[in-house]
Order: sequence, then C-alpha cells, then structure tokens
Amino acid sequence: MLDPQGPLPPEIYWRRRALAVGVLVVVLAVIIGLIFWVTSDGGGKNTANSTDLSGTPSYALPSAYSDPSASASGVPGVSGGSGGGGGDVAAPGESPAAGEPGIPGGTPAGETPQPVPASGLCPDQNISVVLYTDKPAYTEGEQPIFTIAVTNAGLSECTRDVGKAMQSVTVLNLAGDRRIWASGDCAPVEGVNNQLLKPGQQVKDTIDWSGTTSTPGCETVRQPVAPGAYQAVARIGEKASAPITFNVNRPAAQ
Repeated sequence: MLDPQGPLPPEIYWRRRALAVGVLVVVLAVIIGLIFWVTSDGGGKNTANSTDLSGTPSYALPSAYSDPSASASGVPGVSGGSGGGGGDVAAPGESPAAGEPGIPGGTPAGETPQPVPASGLCPDQNISVVLYTDKPAYTEGEQPIFTIAVTNAGLSECTRDVGKAMQSVTVLNLAGDRRIWASGDCAPVEGVNNQLLKPGQQVKDTIDWSGTTSTPGCETVRQPVAPGAYQAVARIGEKASAPITFNVNRPAAQ
C-alpha cells in the first residue's frame, strides 16, 4: 500500500534517522552505566569492608637485634672447666663470632614468654641459652673455647644469675649417648652474678676445655679425646641450649 503522503523529503528522513540513533546511544549508555554500578562497589555501600594495607602497622625487631651500638653491663670473666676462661658481655645485637649459629636470642621454639614474678627473676621460658665454639674443628691437642650466650627473650626486664656456679657445658659423643666431659667435673666453681637484663639484652661468658675426658668428681684418669665428631650442650641452671657439633681431627701428616 502506497504512503498517501508520498516519500519523505531527504532532509526530514535523515533528521529522523539521526534522532533515532541518538536515542539508541543514550539508552545503551544508561544500560552500560547500570551494569557498571551493579558490578562495582554497589554505589559506595560496601567500602567499610575494604582493607587499607597502607594503614597496617609495621613491626620492627627489638633494638637487641638491630642496634649494634647498644651497650650492656659486664659479666666478669672467671676461669671455668678444666682451663682458664674469660668473660665478656655482648652488646644487644653483637655480630656472631666464628662458629656462632646466627643471632642468639628470641623466644625458643614451643615456649611462650611468661610474666616476670614479683621476685623479678627471669623464668626459664624468658631466656634463650645458645652455645657455640670459637672454631668448627680442632686438631688433637687444641683446647676448644665454648661461649655461652644468655638472652632475655621475654617482654620485660628481669634478673638472672649467670655466674659460673650456674654455668655448665657437657661434651658427648656425636650420638649423644656417651658423656665425655663436663665443665664442673674437675674444676667446680662458686659465685653469684645476678644481671638485670632488658628485653633482648644478652650476656656472654666462656669456658675452656683441655680436650681431655672427665667423670663426676674427677675420679678417673683423664685421657685426650680421640679424633672424631662430638656434640656439646650448655646449661644456665636448668635451662639448656640446643646441642652443637664440632670435630677433633688428627694432625696433618708431615
């Protein structure tokens, strides 16, 4: 059926077509805007659940681990074991010496620091005891030097007796089932050395070993230890260190 008005003039035809296209563009824009709004944060309603990581506090290690210039009070050197020994104090954060495993200190695995009692004495759970040698291996006849490092691994300052009477080092065979020597067998010492330790503060002392066997009370003839691998454990009172290992080697062939 023919249009009674006849065909539209070109200018009207194109004007209507442009208008239809414009309406379609507006509708599409509205639809896209609605989709974006729904799939985003819901118009700002859920922003309370977001986390601003820039506001998360950072946790720095105590100064004992990071400030090598910090100082500590002295622990007098007293000879121990079967030889002479000197004592020194590590400033908090002192670099490990040869043979020292990492940075001593910190709460031992599986232990939680306890509140300091009214007496002010450090509980065993609040101290870390680390033992190390001056060298990883010795030649027959050499005298190993053991260093005991005691650190306040708790959160509050406390007092601990770190005197020679509280110190002990025991050497065993590598399997740990045969006692070779102990520092108190032949040269027991007395003395109290109470130190007030701040959190992270460390004190050290040394015990020398003549490299010979011993038994409690020094009742047997002492013999030079045979070449081989050994382990050693230190104690401050009842608190023990982790065992360490070292070697005694035969002299090099001439």
